[in-house]
Amino acid sequence: MIRISEKTLQDLEFSVIVEHLNELCTTGYGKNKALKIIPFENSEALHIALQHVSEYKSSYGNDARIPNHGFENIDKEIQLLTIENTFLEAYSLKKIIALSIASNTLFSFFRKNKELYPVLYDTSTNIEYTTAIIQCVEIVIDKFGEIKDNASATLLNLRRDINTVQGKLNGSFGRDLSRYTPLGYLDEIKESVVDNRRVLAVKAMYRRKVKGAIMGNSKTGSIVYIEPEATLQFSRELGNLQYEEREEIVKILRQLTDKLRPFTTLLQEYQEYLSDIDIIAAKTKYAQQLNAVLPKITEDRELTIKDAYHPILYLTNANKGEKTHPQTITLDQNNRIIVISGPNAGGKSITLKTIGLLQVMLQSGMLIPVHEYSRMCLFDSILTDIGDNQSIENHLSTYSYRLKNMKHFLRKCNEKTLFLIDEFGTGSDPELGGALAEAFLEVFYERESFGIITTHYANLKLLASELPNMSNANMLFDAKTLEPLFKLYLGEAGSSFTFEVAQKNGIPYNLINKAKKKVARGKIRFDKSIADLQKERSKLQKTTATLKTKEEKAVEAQERSDKTNQRIQQKLESYQELYDSNQRLLYLGQKIDQLSEKFFTNKKKKELIDEVLKLVTIENSKRKKQTIQQQKATKTKKEELIKEVEKKVTVIREQKKKEKKAAEKLPPKPKVTLKIGDRVRMIDGKAIGTIDTIEKKKAFVNYGMFTTNVALDALEFVERKKS
Repeated sequence: MIRISEKTLQDLEFSVIVEHLNELCTTGYGKNKALKIIPFENSEALHIALQHVSEYKSSYGNDARIPNHGFENIDKEIQLLTIENTFLEAYSLKKIIALSIASNTLFSFFRKNKELYPVLYDTSTNIEYTTAIIQCVEIVIDKFGEIKDNASATLLNLRRDINTVQGKLNGSFGRDLSRYTPLGYLDEIKESVVDNRRVLAVKAMYRRKVKGAIMGNSKTGSIVYIEPEATLQFSRELGNLQYEEREEIVKILRQLTDKLRPFTTLLQEYQEYLSDIDIIAAKTKYAQQLNAVLPKITEDRELTIKDAYHPILYLTNANKGEKTHPQTITLDQNNRIIVISGPNAGGKSITLKTIGLLQVMLQSGMLIPVHEYSRMCLFDSILTDIGDNQSIENHLSTYSYRLKNMKHFLRKCNEKTLFLIDEFGTGSDPELGGALAEAFLEVFYERESFGIITTHYANLKLLASELPNMSNANMLFDAKTLEPLFKLYLGEAGSSFTFEVAQKNGIPYNLINKAKKKVARGKIRFDKSIADLQKERSKLQKTTATLKTKEEKAVEAQERSDKTNQRIQQKLESYQELYDSNQRLLYLGQKIDQLSEKFFTNKKKKELIDEVLKLVTIENSKRKKQTIQQQKATKTKKEELIKEVEKKVTVIREQKKKEKKAAEKLPPKPKVTLKIGDRVRMIDGKAIGTIDTIEKKKAFVNYGMFTTNVALDALEFVERKKS
């Protein structure tokens, strides 16, 4: 049985997480549940809860998004259903039908997508799926939450009568309004409504001129509200019909409520189910904000947390635009307890709270902001002693309070316990308090508990270095500036940098030396050795970081070079293929030319055809037979090439059209009278020839290899014959 105390939740500020989840819930019922979230006592229920959130989060990346789960609280309606001879009003029935529809929609969705959301589907199958509630209510209530006219035959007739009388009343009132308006008896507003009845706004001086019942007057007394005498009868009749209508509605609602009473337990289950989905959705939204994941839950006793962020600090810094430093820490059978030391304000307490809060969140069914390869086990109890817990009410000092805590620790600590202690042993004489703290720590070690403590005591650092399954750790500081780096380093104790920090803050050097003389020389040497080791490690880390940066740059440069070489090689291969193709075409052209010349000489067609067929056969034998897939690939390539060529042709055509339009806008060239010997070309043509003779608006143009007869209007002047 898992039991985590209220004090632990307070020490780790779990209430802040719970309040954030409360804000992310969309239903009132869900918000109330969120404030009551505590770690699960049953590991099986915890695993299901974690899978719920993990599956819901996965829906953000799926096409099948989980439907809306919103609903209004129906606690009062459920209470009324448990009392005999009560009935629900229409607005309550509308809430019930909305609740049923939302539940059924989710049931249908998870049934349809059970492969994507198996655990959410299994949970939904525990509740009955039925449309009986919806069908019952929809017969009586419309989509606006009003009683339907045809809910009963009596109600239908009553409403018809009401509409008839209402029409007569309005007609009568309208006639009186038209009658008294021209006479000047009415005020500017002319009419009003009193007790849900239309009345004439009559000027006080004319109240005796208008017959009817006085229903009231204005605050100033200048207006008297009168219901005309002609409408009084219709008003009474309407009132009677409305009373009968209400009686019939109550009868209908009573019958409907009696039909719904057997479903009271199911409606309560619907409400619980949808509020649970609301909690799961809120946890998912919180996980999205934190970039949280579900780590590997292991049965082995292991706590390997990589790149862990304190969730409250992460969101606070994100809002400020500041960086949050992640921590990595490992606890296992070979390293059960870690002693973190080092100067104050380096992040020791935050590291302690991060581990504790993430463990509590995980055991409360939430995803946590760690690397996905993190591995975590579950603890039956988490014990904390964090902060100055001086108790004014009980007149306890800090040390007395801490001793009381240690007594509780001694009673509860076992192999399934995680303990977290901040500033272990403080509050008493350093030597005596340190000795007692050492004794406590030895007991926790013997009981094989897992734990993390922070301390300045040298004897606890020595104990951690001596025991095989306990280790030291420290928060890194810059050796020169003594500024915190907020990184946890495992394997070495940390110096408190007491005298260094004092010197940095302007304390006189002679006073620091005087203080050093008052402390045992061995202790100073021990602290100085630790400080020197930290400084050396800091230098080594900077060198390592520089070398790593250079290595990364070299790798990037090599990758760029490889990509460039690859592109050059591809181009060379393409050029080689193009060259080979051109050489083959040249060879074929030469061969055809030779055959043409031979045929020109001997005029033997059969020999020519035989030679051409022989040439074609030789060329075809060189072509490899392609597979169907290769043919498809070749076809696709050809189609892509054709499309590319078509695009280019389209661009060229568009360009020519633009050029043509531009040419049309230019003034026409002056016409030149063509003469024999002029060099000319056909309009829109390229070949240039010479005019040999001109006869009847036609010219014989010599192109060298042939002569053609062309109309003079179709020719374009190029240049005159050179004399």
